[in-house]
Amino acid sequence: MEIPLDIWLRGDNHATSHVISVASSEPRRWSDGDVTVVLTGMLRALEQAKNPEADETRPVAMRGFSWIVNPYEGGGVVIALELSLGAVVAGPFDIAERDLTTMIQRVMAAERAAMPDAGTTVH
Repeated sequence: MEIPLDIWLRGDNHATSHVISVASSEPRRWSDGDVTVVLTGMLRALEQAKNPEADETRPVAMRGFSWIVNPYEGGGVVIALELSLGAVVAGPFDIAERDLTTMIQRVMAAERAAMPDAGTTVH
């Protein structure tokens, strides 16, 4: 599945459009694994927009960013991620906002639980 992205890098006053090919099924049939692949693809695309020589296979950690699932005015929903590097928006996707939000929450919780220092608070 090809997923359109809009990327804004901090310090730039314009967005660029990209397309990633990641999830294999329709959004309504996504598993948590599919959502992980989409989020990872979004984070990698943002990194490559800033650093074109970045390793495309570099491990990605699901932390250090804010996310939201929002309704899209033309129908469906979009996923928006914001980092200190910038922001990336993917979609729209034909899936209920609450369903996608729930899947992302599970993916993020599983990622936190898998971290060796999951119980440590860093300020």
